[in-house]
Amino acid sequence: MSEPVDTSAQTNADDARYMQLALSLGRRCLGNAHPNPAVGAVIVKDGVIVGRGWTQPGGRPHAEVEALRHAKRSAKGATLYVTLEPCSHEGKSPPCADAVIKAGIARVVSALEDPNPEVAGQGHARLRDKGIVVDVGLSADAARRAHAGHIVRIQKARPFVTLKLALSKDGKVGLAGRKQVQITGEEARDRVYMMRAQHDAILVGIGTVLSDNPQLTCRLPGLFERSPVRVVLDARLRVPMSATVISTLRDTPTWVFCSHKASEIAEDILKQKGAKVFRVDETQGRLDLDEVFKILAEQGITRLLVEGGPTVAAALVAADLVDEAVLLRSPKTIGDDGIAPLEGLKLEALTGKMKSRGSEPVGADTLETYERSE
Repeated sequence: MSEPVDTSAQTNADDARYMQLALSLGRRCLGNAHPNPAVGAVIVKDGVIVGRGWTQPGGRPHAEVEALRHAKRSAKGATLYVTLEPCSHEGKSPPCADAVIKAGIARVVSALEDPNPEVAGQGHARLRDKGIVVDVGLSADAARRAHAGHIVRIQKARPFVTLKLALSKDGKVGLAGRKQVQITGEEARDRVYMMRAQHDAILVGIGTVLSDNPQLTCRLPGLFERSPVRVVLDARLRVPMSATVISTLRDTPTWVFCSHKASEIAEDILKQKGAKVFRVDETQGRLDLDEVFKILAEQGITRLLVEGGPTVAAALVAADLVDEAVLLRSPKTIGDDGIAPLEGLKLEALTGKMKSRGSEPVGADTLETYERSE
């Protein structure tokens, strides 16, 4: 007489594999789904993937609806793997939970409950009320990282903030006098372009615009249209009309934050060019970053990449607004007269209170990632 076969281990392994696929699909739309979260979904029936989906540009259609559209009638009796709780409220599109119920899905494996108070477990509850088996929590840590922008925007009313710094071997970010210098290599530059494509907006200060005249776009083949919104902190509206971030407004949007004291004429000219201008309060002579980030969140920005200079970087660190830090370290040396990464602060003011997520080689450079330790 043969021993009974324990299929639970295989079921758990299959669940984990399909959820990893869903997470991978969701990452396709990072930086392209705001104001909605970048969700991935997979529908499986009898061991066969019958539907896949991810949040579409602008946040709609949602991942579940896309997966159901591909699965069609095969969704009946199938299992849905989704990286975030299906929505249960009537927004600009009908609730995904209702679409899941109507399709006849038998089981839902959800990585995470949605912190949005309009959902917050109600999607899962609606599914259970209709007899659907709901399992929550598989790959929850990975899902929290994938949906960090959505979570922080809901819980803190600001975007998730990633600070990127390119450092020389001796810990400098530029030449004396803020002169331009290429610190990292081509592979690191391409990695930064990819980071830009996965963020909703990229922020710099007016000092960076005046000294470097950056494009702040994603210049990888086929990904230019994924360039994020460009955000410039410019208290007195000193940005020249010839600056690339202004002259290329038809290709990539630019938003400028200034103080209430800035010239109204300069604001009108920028608006005529197509830029958005937001006025915020000043704190100790600098723009109030809390107010800036609140407005960005209200505008739908969930993931913000900061590539500003030492002044902006130090202000973020001092205000404890950095959620993730990416340090690209170069083998090149600049010298003692180079510019430090954080104006008035040591680098340890940033890295010392964060948790390392490890490092990896990127060409001749090294990429280190840190995250909040809380």
